[in-house]
Amino acid sequence: MEGEELSVFFITDGTNAIPLVPAQDHKRLLDGDRGPNTGGMGAYAPVSIVEQLPHLVDQIASRVVEPTLHELRQRGAPFTGLLYAGLMLTSDGPKVVEFNCRFGDPETQVVLPLLDSPLAGVLYAAATGTLSGAPPLVWRDGAAVTVVVASAGYPAAPRTGDPIGGADRPGVIHAGTRLAADGSLVSSGGRVLCATATGATLAEARDAAYALVDSITLAGSQHRTDIAAAAVAGAVRIPR
Repeated sequence: MEGEELSVFFITDGTNAIPLVPAQDHKRLLDGDRGPNTGGMGAYAPVSIVEQLPHLVDQIASRVVEPTLHELRQRGAPFTGLLYAGLMLTSDGPKVVEFNCRFGDPETQVVLPLLDSPLAGVLYAAATGTLSGAPPLVWRDGAAVTVVVASAGYPAAPRTGDPIGGADRPGVIHAGTRLAADGSLVSSGGRVLCATATGATLAEARDAAYALVDSITLAGSQHRTDIAAAAVAGAVRIPR
């Protein structure tokens, strides 16, 4: 798990919390988890370590999320909505890297395509304090992979204003783009696009995501070539 962050979203009404399928983020800029940290260069779901450790999500809920929600209630500031827990798995159990009160990027791109239940329904239950009575979430079979296409110079000094081609294909999600004065699409940030695909297996989803990456043109763009590669190869390590 070195260099990779396990991301788990919890929808909560302040007391109850329902986890979504965990995703694996890749924070470093370069293949092999090298280079500077970024906001995330790609992600995949589901995560094989979670499947190998069936009580892991329950452990995260009981050791991380529930105590956090309890403390917020004690402080008179109960939290309702989407709680994002970014974690590193260690031999001592999951350790919190960060919390966010929103969906995370790029993890959301691989979690939501696998959700078969209406997202609005569970969010409404959280907002109205009825999450305990909400039906269990239903998930699609298969896997999802997303690969971030970043601009030249990212993350230190992202170059903007470069023309983009191929960004109108299904599965290409815009993050740092804008329309120029002539109506053409150009880059406007560091992480410009996410190429997202699903498949019956993680390997199929990965191949489809990289086929999308190959269809995108952006001068000087950067992307990792090893998103989900270790998981496909069965080389993801469980900390002992």
